[in-house]
Amino acid sequence: MPGIVDCHVHVNEPGRTSWEGFWTATRAAAAGGVTTIVDMPLNSIPPTTTLRNFQEKLKEVTGKCFVDVAFWGGVVPGNQLELRPMIQAGVAGFKCFLIHSGVDEFPHVAEFDLHTAMKQLQGTGSVLLFHAEMDVHPTTEKIGGDPSHYSTFLQSRPDIMETEAIRTVTELCLQYRVRCHIVHLSSAKALKLIQKARQAGAPLTVETTHHYLSLCAENIPLGATQFKCCPPIRGSANQEQLWSALKTGQIDMVVSDHSPCTPDLKKLESGDFMQAWGGISSLQFGLPLFWSSASKRDFQLADVVRLMSRNPAYLSSLGHLKGSLAPGFDADLVIWDPETGFQIQEEGIHHRNKLTPYLGFTLQGVVRATIVRGQLVYKDGNFCSEPLGKHLLISHKTNQAQL
Repeated sequence: MPGIVDCHVHVNEPGRTSWEGFWTATRAAAAGGVTTIVDMPLNSIPPTTTLRNFQEKLKEVTGKCFVDVAFWGGVVPGNQLELRPMIQAGVAGFKCFLIHSGVDEFPHVAEFDLHTAMKQLQGTGSVLLFHAEMDVHPTTEKIGGDPSHYSTFLQSRPDIMETEAIRTVTELCLQYRVRCHIVHLSSAKALKLIQKARQAGAPLTVETTHHYLSLCAENIPLGATQFKCCPPIRGSANQEQLWSALKTGQIDMVVSDHSPCTPDLKKLESGDFMQAWGGISSLQFGLPLFWSSASKRDFQLADVVRLMSRNPAYLSSLGHLKGSLAPGFDADLVIWDPETGFQIQEEGIHHRNKLTPYLGFTLQGVVRATIVRGQLVYKDGNFCSEPLGKHLLISHKTNQAQL
Protein backbone atom coordinates (compact mmCIF):
# COMPACT_ATOMS: atom_id res chain seq x y z
CA MET A 1 0.00 0.00 0.00
CA PRO A 2 1.21 3.61 -0.32
CA GLY A 3 3.13 4.57 2.81
CA ILE A 4 1.18 6.47 5.47
CA VAL A 5 1.53 10.27 5.44
CA ASP A 6 1.07 11.57 8.99
CA CYS A 7 0.72 15.34 8.70
CA HIS A 8 0.27 16.03 12.43
CA VAL A 9 3.34 15.09 14.47
CA HIS A 10 5.02 17.00 17.32
CA VAL A 11 8.70 15.99 17.14
CA ASN A 12 9.84 18.66 19.68
CA GLU A 13 13.38 19.09 18.31
CA PRO A 14 15.32 21.28 18.94
CA GLY A 15 14.78 22.17 22.58
CA ARG A 16 12.60 19.41 24.02
CA THR A 17 14.32 16.25 22.85
CA SER A 18 13.61 14.60 26.21
CA TRP A 19 9.99 14.53 24.94
CA GLU A 20 10.82 13.07 21.50
CA GLY A 21 13.25 13.98 18.68
CA PHE A 22 13.70 13.22 14.99
CA TRP A 23 15.74 10.03 15.52
CA THR A 24 13.14 8.31 17.70
CA ALA A 25 10.07 9.83 16.01
CA THR A 26 11.10 8.73 12.53
CA ARG A 27 12.10 5.24 13.67
CA ALA A 28 8.67 4.87 15.31
CA ALA A 29 7.11 6.17 12.09
CA ALA A 30 9.02 3.63 9.99
CA ALA A 31 7.95 0.80 12.34
CA GLY A 32 4.34 1.91 11.80
CA GLY A 33 4.44 2.08 7.99
CA VAL A 34 4.57 5.89 8.02
CA THR A 35 6.86 7.07 5.20
CA THR A 36 6.33 10.84 5.58
CA ILE A 37 5.67 12.97 8.64
CA VAL A 38 4.96 16.69 8.80
CA ASP A 39 6.42 18.27 11.93
CA MET A 40 4.35 20.76 13.91
CA PRO A 41 5.89 24.19 14.65
CA LEU A 42 5.46 24.11 18.42
CA ASN A 43 6.87 22.30 21.43
CA SER A 44 10.32 22.67 19.88
CA ILE A 45 12.42 25.54 21.22
CA PRO A 46 12.56 27.77 19.32
CA PRO A 47 9.19 27.28 17.61
CA THR A 48 9.05 27.42 13.80
CA THR A 49 7.67 30.96 13.68
CA THR A 50 10.50 32.81 11.89
CA LEU A 51 12.73 32.05 8.92
CA ARG A 52 15.73 31.93 11.24
CA ASN A 53 14.05 29.42 13.55
CA PHE A 54 13.08 27.28 10.55
CA GLN A 55 16.67 27.27 9.34
CA GLU A 56 17.80 26.26 12.83
CA LYS A 57 15.35 23.34 12.79
CA LEU A 58 16.60 22.18 9.38
CA LYS A 59 20.17 22.08 10.72
CA GLU A 60 19.06 20.02 13.73
CA VAL A 61 17.21 17.50 11.57
CA THR A 62 20.12 16.65 9.29
CA GLY A 63 21.22 13.03 9.49
CA LYS A 64 18.53 11.97 11.99
CA CYS A 65 15.51 10.97 9.88
CA PHE A 66 14.57 7.40 8.93
CA VAL A 67 11.56 8.62 6.90
CA ASP A 68 10.90 11.81 4.93
CA VAL A 69 9.97 14.95 6.87
CA ALA A 70 8.16 18.15 5.89
CA PHE A 71 7.51 21.09 8.19
CA TRP A 72 4.65 23.35 9.23
CA GLY A 73 5.42 26.94 10.21
CA GLY A 74 3.51 28.81 12.89
CA VAL A 75 1.34 31.94 12.97
CA VAL A 76 1.69 33.86 16.24
CA PRO A 77 0.94 37.50 17.10
CA GLY A 78 3.26 39.87 15.19
CA ASN A 79 5.05 37.41 12.88
CA GLN A 80 3.07 38.21 9.71
CA LEU A 81 6.18 39.45 7.83
CA GLU A 82 7.90 36.09 8.42
CA LEU A 83 5.20 34.09 6.62
CA ARG A 84 6.15 34.69 2.99
CA PRO A 85 9.90 34.17 3.63
CA MET A 86 9.04 30.87 5.32
CA ILE A 87 6.86 29.85 2.36
CA GLN A 88 9.77 30.61 0.00
CA ALA A 89 12.05 28.55 2.25
CA GLY A 90 9.75 25.52 1.92
CA VAL A 91 7.30 25.20 4.83
CA ALA A 92 4.18 23.22 3.91
CA GLY A 93 1.86 25.81 5.49
CA PHE A 94 1.12 27.27 8.92
CA LYS A 95 -0.56 26.37 12.20
CA CYS A 96 -2.17 28.72 14.70
CA PHE A 97 -4.04 28.39 17.99
CA LEU A 98 -7.25 30.15 18.94
CA ILE A 99 -6.65 29.25 22.62
CA HIS A 100 -3.52 28.87 24.82
CA SER A 101 -1.23 26.39 23.09
CA GLY A 102 0.12 24.79 26.25
CA VAL A 103 3.57 26.40 25.78
CA ASP A 104 4.28 30.08 26.35
CA GLU A 105 6.68 30.47 23.41
CA PHE A 106 3.85 29.78 20.92
CA PRO A 107 1.13 32.31 21.90
CA HIS A 108 -2.38 32.06 20.48
CA VAL A 109 -3.73 34.59 17.99
CA ALA A 110 -6.50 37.14 18.26
CA GLU A 111 -8.87 38.12 15.45
CA PHE A 112 -6.60 40.98 14.37
CA ASP A 113 -3.66 38.58 13.93
CA LEU A 114 -5.78 36.24 11.81
CA HIS A 115 -6.83 38.98 9.38
CA THR A 116 -3.19 40.12 9.10
CA ALA A 117 -1.98 36.56 8.44
CA MET A 118 -4.75 35.81 5.93
CA LYS A 119 -3.78 38.88 3.87
CA GLN A 120 -0.18 37.62 3.75
CA LEU A 121 -1.29 34.13 2.67
CA GLN A 122 -3.65 35.24 -0.12
CA GLY A 123 -2.32 34.16 -3.52
CA THR A 124 0.47 31.98 -2.11
CA GLY A 125 -1.29 28.59 -2.38
CA SER A 126 -0.32 27.96 1.25
CA VAL A 127 -2.69 26.71 3.95
CA LEU A 128 -3.50 27.82 7.51
CA LEU A 129 -4.19 25.10 10.09
CA PHE A 130 -6.30 25.92 13.14
CA HIS A 131 -6.34 24.43 16.61
CA ALA A 132 -10.05 25.19 16.79
CA GLU A 133 -10.96 25.69 20.43
CA MET A 134 -11.90 29.08 21.86
CA ASP A 135 -12.52 30.29 25.38
CA VAL A 136 -16.23 31.06 25.65
CA HIS A 137 -17.57 32.97 28.64
CA PRO A 138 -19.69 30.30 30.37
CA THR A 139 -16.72 27.92 30.58
CA THR A 140 -14.32 30.40 32.16
CA GLU A 141 -15.97 29.86 35.54
CA LYS A 142 -14.01 27.50 37.78
CA ILE A 143 -14.95 23.87 37.20
CA GLY A 144 -15.65 21.93 40.37
CA GLY A 145 -15.25 18.19 40.77
CA ASP A 146 -12.49 15.72 41.47
CA PRO A 147 -9.55 16.37 39.10
CA SER A 148 -8.74 12.65 38.98
CA HIS A 149 -12.12 12.00 37.34
CA TYR A 150 -11.96 12.32 33.55
CA SER A 151 -15.46 13.85 33.55
CA THR A 152 -14.11 16.89 35.43
CA PHE A 153 -11.63 17.62 32.64
CA LEU A 154 -14.18 16.88 29.90
CA GLN A 155 -16.61 19.33 31.48
CA SER A 156 -13.92 22.03 31.26
CA ARG A 157 -13.63 21.69 27.43
CA PRO A 158 -17.25 21.51 26.18
CA ASP A 159 -18.25 21.14 22.52
CA ILE A 160 -19.12 24.84 22.27
CA MET A 161 -15.42 25.70 22.49
CA GLU A 162 -14.90 23.85 19.22
CA THR A 163 -18.08 24.96 17.46
CA GLU A 164 -17.48 28.66 18.18
CA ALA A 165 -13.87 28.42 17.03
CA ILE A 166 -14.89 26.61 13.86
CA ARG A 167 -17.53 29.24 13.18
CA THR A 168 -14.71 31.82 13.21
CA VAL A 169 -12.58 29.67 10.88
CA THR A 170 -15.40 29.23 8.35
CA GLU A 171 -16.07 32.99 8.25
CA LEU A 172 -12.38 33.76 7.65
CA CYS A 173 -12.07 31.05 5.02
CA LEU A 174 -15.04 32.39 3.08
CA GLN A 175 -13.86 35.99 3.41
CA TYR A 176 -10.27 35.46 2.21
CA ARG A 177 -10.58 32.24 0.15
CA VAL A 178 -7.28 31.07 1.62
CA ARG A 179 -6.98 27.30 2.15
CA CYS A 180 -7.89 26.52 5.76
CA HIS A 181 -7.73 23.26 7.68
CA ILE A 182 -9.16 22.25 11.05
CA VAL A 183 -6.81 19.99 12.98
CA HIS A 184 -7.92 17.21 15.34
CA LEU A 185 -11.71 17.64 15.17
CA SER A 186 -13.16 16.09 18.31
CA SER A 187 -16.74 17.38 18.43
CA ALA A 188 -19.16 16.05 15.82
CA LYS A 189 -21.41 19.04 16.60
CA ALA A 190 -19.19 21.22 14.37
CA LEU A 191 -19.70 19.08 11.24
CA LYS A 192 -22.77 21.01 10.04
CA LEU A 193 -20.86 24.31 10.15
CA ILE A 194 -18.04 22.79 8.12
CA GLN A 195 -20.42 21.34 5.53
CA LYS A 196 -22.28 24.62 5.15
CA ALA A 197 -19.04 26.55 4.58
CA ARG A 198 -17.83 24.03 2.01
CA GLN A 199 -21.13 24.21 0.16
CA ALA A 200 -20.66 27.99 0.04
CA GLY A 201 -17.26 27.47 -1.61
CA ALA A 202 -14.86 27.63 1.35
CA PRO A 203 -11.54 25.86 0.59
CA LEU A 204 -11.77 24.12 3.95
CA THR A 205 -10.57 20.66 5.02
CA VAL A 206 -10.72 18.81 8.32
CA GLU A 207 -8.94 15.96 10.07
CA THR A 208 -9.68 13.81 13.06
CA THR A 209 -7.32 11.60 15.04
CA HIS A 210 -6.96 7.99 16.08
CA HIS A 211 -7.74 8.76 19.72
CA TYR A 212 -11.13 10.28 18.95
CA LEU A 213 -11.97 7.23 16.83
CA SER A 214 -10.54 4.54 19.14
CA LEU A 215 -11.11 5.84 22.68
CA CYS A 216 -14.20 7.18 24.42
CA ALA A 217 -14.80 9.15 27.59
CA GLU A 218 -16.92 6.50 29.31
CA ASN A 219 -14.00 4.05 29.41
CA ILE A 220 -11.22 6.31 30.75
CA PRO A 221 -10.13 5.04 34.20
CA LEU A 222 -9.72 7.15 37.31
CA GLY A 223 -6.47 9.14 37.20
CA ALA A 224 -5.44 7.72 33.79
CA THR A 225 -3.91 10.98 32.55
CA GLN A 226 -2.25 9.26 29.58
CA PHE A 227 -5.71 9.69 27.98
CA LYS A 228 -5.66 13.50 28.30
CA CYS A 229 -5.50 15.61 25.13
CA CYS A 230 -7.04 18.84 23.83
CA PRO A 231 -9.66 18.97 22.48
CA PRO A 232 -10.76 16.10 24.72
CA ILE A 233 -11.81 12.54 23.93
CA ARG A 234 -15.62 12.69 24.05
CA GLY A 235 -18.40 10.14 24.46
CA SER A 236 -19.23 7.06 22.39
CA ALA A 237 -22.25 8.64 20.63
CA ASN A 238 -19.99 11.49 19.42
CA GLN A 239 -17.43 8.91 18.28
CA GLU A 240 -19.97 7.11 16.11
CA GLN A 241 -20.86 10.43 14.45
CA LEU A 242 -17.18 10.96 13.60
CA TRP A 243 -17.05 7.51 11.99
CA SER A 244 -20.18 8.34 9.95
CA ALA A 245 -18.59 11.62 8.81
CA LEU A 246 -15.49 9.73 7.66
CA LYS A 247 -17.68 7.36 5.67
CA THR A 248 -19.52 10.21 3.91
CA GLY A 249 -16.39 12.27 3.21
CA GLN A 250 -17.23 15.08 5.61
CA ILE A 251 -13.91 14.42 7.39
CA ASP A 252 -10.99 14.30 4.96
CA MET A 253 -8.22 12.49 6.81
CA VAL A 254 -7.07 10.70 9.96
CA VAL A 255 -3.76 11.58 11.65
CA SER A 256 -1.97 10.83 14.92
CA ASP A 257 -1.46 14.25 16.53
CA HIS A 258 1.47 12.49 18.20
CA SER A 259 2.21 14.80 21.15
CA PRO A 260 4.49 13.07 23.66
CA CYS A 261 6.11 14.40 26.82
CA THR A 262 8.23 13.06 29.66
CA PRO A 263 6.26 10.83 32.07
CA ASP A 264 6.48 13.28 34.98
CA LEU A 265 4.43 15.87 33.05
CA LYS A 266 1.51 13.45 32.93
CA LYS A 267 1.12 13.71 36.75
CA LEU A 268 0.41 9.99 37.08
CA GLU A 269 1.12 9.99 40.83
CA SER A 270 -1.71 12.42 41.55
CA GLY A 271 -3.83 11.42 38.53
CA ASP A 272 -4.77 15.09 38.14
CA PHE A 273 -6.31 15.53 34.69
CA MET A 274 -6.44 19.32 35.10
CA GLN A 275 -2.68 19.65 35.71
CA ALA A 276 -1.35 16.91 33.38
CA TRP A 277 0.16 17.64 29.97
CA GLY A 278 -2.40 17.16 27.20
CA GLY A 279 -1.08 14.95 24.44
CA ILE A 280 -1.25 11.34 23.25
CA SER A 281 1.55 9.23 21.76
CA SER A 282 0.45 7.09 18.81
CA LEU A 283 2.70 7.77 15.79
CA GLN A 284 3.83 4.13 15.52
CA PHE A 285 0.36 2.63 15.80
CA GLY A 286 -1.89 4.74 13.55
CA LEU A 287 -2.37 2.16 10.80
CA PRO A 288 -3.40 -0.77 13.04
CA LEU A 289 -5.43 1.53 15.33
CA PHE A 290 -7.45 2.81 12.40
CA TRP A 291 -7.80 -0.56 10.68
CA SER A 292 -8.86 -2.39 13.86
CA SER A 293 -11.95 -0.19 14.14
CA ALA A 294 -12.50 0.73 10.48
CA SER A 295 -12.52 -2.87 9.22
CA LYS A 296 -15.46 -3.60 11.57
CA ARG A 297 -17.35 -0.68 10.00
CA ASP A 298 -17.02 -1.85 6.37
CA PHE A 299 -14.16 0.47 5.44
CA GLN A 300 -11.95 -0.92 2.68
CA LEU A 301 -8.19 -0.70 2.10
CA ALA A 302 -8.86 2.01 -0.51
CA ASP A 303 -10.43 4.11 2.27
CA VAL A 304 -7.30 3.69 4.39
CA VAL A 305 -5.18 4.99 1.49
CA ARG A 306 -7.49 7.97 0.92
CA LEU A 307 -7.74 8.97 4.59
CA MET A 308 -4.19 8.23 5.76
CA SER A 309 -2.00 8.63 2.66
CA ARG A 310 -3.46 10.54 -0.27
CA ASN A 311 -5.45 13.29 1.45
CA PRO A 312 -2.78 14.13 4.06
CA ALA A 313 -0.27 14.38 1.20
CA TYR A 314 -2.51 16.84 -0.67
CA LEU A 315 -3.02 18.95 2.43
CA SER A 316 0.76 19.20 2.86
CA SER A 317 1.29 20.17 -0.81
CA LEU A 318 2.92 16.79 -1.41
CA GLY A 319 0.09 15.33 -3.49
CA HIS A 320 2.29 15.15 -6.59
CA LEU A 321 4.98 13.07 -4.79
CA LYS A 322 3.45 11.16 -1.91
CA GLY A 323 0.39 9.12 -1.00
CA SER A 324 -0.25 7.23 -4.26
CA LEU A 325 1.21 4.27 -6.14
CA ALA A 326 1.65 5.81 -9.59
CA PRO A 327 4.41 6.57 -12.10
CA GLY A 328 6.37 9.67 -11.11
CA PHE A 329 5.56 9.37 -7.40
CA ASP A 330 8.11 8.46 -4.74
CA ALA A 331 8.22 4.69 -4.16
CA ASP A 332 6.99 4.94 -0.56
CA LEU A 333 5.39 1.66 0.50
CA VAL A 334 4.09 -0.10 3.56
CA ILE A 335 3.89 -3.88 3.41
CA TRP A 336 1.52 -5.08 6.10
CA ASP A 337 -0.70 -7.94 7.13
CA PRO A 338 -4.19 -6.62 7.88
CA GLU A 339 -5.43 -9.95 9.25
CA THR A 340 -2.87 -10.67 11.97
CA GLY A 341 -3.34 -9.33 15.49
CA PHE A 342 -0.68 -8.17 17.94
CA GLN A 343 -0.55 -6.67 21.42
CA ILE A 344 1.10 -3.30 22.11
CA GLN A 345 3.84 -3.95 24.66
CA GLU A 346 6.35 -1.49 26.04
CA GLU A 347 9.39 -3.25 24.58
CA GLY A 348 7.96 -2.91 21.08
CA ILE A 349 7.38 0.87 21.30
CA HIS A 350 9.97 3.01 19.47
CA HIS A 351 8.81 6.44 20.73
CA ARG A 352 11.36 7.98 23.14
CA ASN A 353 8.79 7.84 25.98
CA LYS A 354 6.72 4.68 26.13
CA LEU A 355 3.67 6.09 27.94
CA THR A 356 0.56 5.72 25.78
CA PRO A 357 -3.11 4.96 26.47
CA TYR A 358 -2.83 2.06 24.01
CA LEU A 359 -0.44 -0.04 26.13
CA GLY A 360 -1.89 -3.55 26.30
CA PHE A 361 -4.32 -3.03 23.39
CA THR A 362 -4.66 -5.89 20.92
CA LEU A 363 -4.87 -4.53 17.36
CA GLN A 364 -5.32 -5.91 13.85
CA GLY A 365 -2.66 -5.20 11.26
CA VAL A 366 1.05 -5.95 11.54
CA VAL A 367 3.54 -3.78 9.62
CA ARG A 368 6.10 -6.09 8.05
CA ALA A 369 8.22 -3.63 6.03
CA THR A 370 8.46 0.06 5.17
CA ILE A 371 10.10 1.40 2.01
CA VAL A 372 10.98 5.09 1.50
CA ARG A 373 11.79 6.20 -2.06
CA GLY A 374 12.56 2.59 -3.00
CA GLN A 375 14.84 1.93 -0.02
CA LEU A 376 14.02 -0.55 2.73
CA VAL A 377 14.05 1.34 6.03
CA TYR A 378 12.27 -1.16 8.29
CA LYS A 379 11.60 -4.90 8.21
CA ASP A 380 10.21 -7.15 10.95
CA GLY A 381 11.58 -5.16 13.89
CA ASN A 382 14.88 -4.14 12.27
CA PHE A 383 15.84 -0.73 10.88
CA CYS A 384 18.26 0.26 8.14
CA SER A 385 21.71 0.99 9.57
CA GLU A 386 21.66 4.71 8.78
CA PRO A 387 18.86 7.27 8.39
CA LEU A 388 17.73 7.52 4.76
CA GLY A 389 14.96 10.09 5.12
CA LYS A 390 15.23 13.59 3.70
CA HIS A 391 13.74 17.06 4.25
CA LEU A 392 10.82 17.88 1.99
CA LEU A 393 10.87 21.58 1.14
CA ILE A 394 7.64 22.60 -0.54
CA SER A 395 7.30 24.61 -3.73
CA HIS A 396 3.72 25.90 -3.64
CA LYS A 397 3.81 26.94 -7.29
CA THR A 398 3.98 23.32 -8.44
CA ASN A 399 1.21 21.91 -6.29
CA GLN A 400 -1.97 23.80 -5.51
CA ALA A 401 -4.39 20.93 -6.06
CA GLN A 402 -7.34 20.81 -3.67
CA LEU A 403 -8.65 17.76 -1.87
